[in-house]
Amino acid sequence: MTRRDVPPRWDRTMQRRLARGEAAALGELYDRFASLVHGLAHRVLGDEDAADTVTRDVFAHAWEHPDAYDPQQGPLRTWIAALTHGLAVERLRAAGTAALAHGGAGSAEDLEHQVRHASVAARADYIVHAMPVPLRAALELAYFQRRDYQQTAADLGVTEDEARRRLRLGLQLLATAHDTEAPDAPPGIGGAA
Repeated sequence: MTRRDVPPRWDRTMQRRLARGEAAALGELYDRFASLVHGLAHRVLGDEDAADTVTRDVFAHAWEHPDAYDPQQGPLRTWIAALTHGLAVERLRAAGTAALAHGGAGSAEDLEHQVRHASVAARADYIVHAMPVPLRAALELAYFQRRDYQQTAADLGVTEDEARRRLRLGLQLLATAHDTEAPDAPPGIGGAA
């Protein structure tokens, strides 16, 4: 294992603390990842109450099954995001299947399309939140404030070449939201679920 492959110390320590049953560790885990979990769940489900339920389920699972996370497999953030995605998609499918069983509009194919669409949206959100701040800042200026690369460069205080590079890299990362087998994609976060 190379130095680059070694999981961050915080991730390893947190996993050990959860395994020992330290309640304070669960609080720290929640403080660090609750907004990520709730945001991803809400993106998939489109419902505040359902997102709250998935958020509780994710942290309950992390507390009850701390050994399910293996620091050698990747960052804790990625594991939490994948767990969130899996539980949210499971809940979305269950709700959609129940609605279909009770004569709701649509078909099983429509439900799978909805799940795929929600998965791509959730992956895009995860990518944006996980990308380095300089890339995210450039994308936010270009997208939300409608800045071109020259205006983005001026706003960020970088060269135009650097602004173009940041925008290009950010867009390339976002393009992987549609890839189900994207490199470094969190397991379970992608177009196919």
